[in-house]
Amino acid sequence: MTGPEYSQSSTYYRIRIKGGLSKQWSDWFEGLEISSEKGSTMITGPIKDQAALHGILNRIRDLGITLVSVNQVVPNCDAEPAQIGKKRS
Repeated sequence: MTGPEYSQSSTYYRIRIKGGLSKQWSDWFEGLEISSEKGSTMITGPIKDQAALHGILNRIRDLGITLVSVNQVVPNCDAEPAQIGKKRS
């Protein structure tokens, strides 16, 4: 699977979880990209709406995995993500 399609109505997210998770889980996480980085796993890609985001977060909870962060990011950008709910100065 190549991953979900990005559309104007989708928002890109980077979800960090504690520990390792094989790329084979990608289909279970709706085709989102899975990569490992320094003792954690990043689940990244377009999520169409808040209900879909909560569905992904529920799957993480159901697996008993520790959620580290959820960040909204710009597609195809390696810059630091803007944290959701972060106060702007």
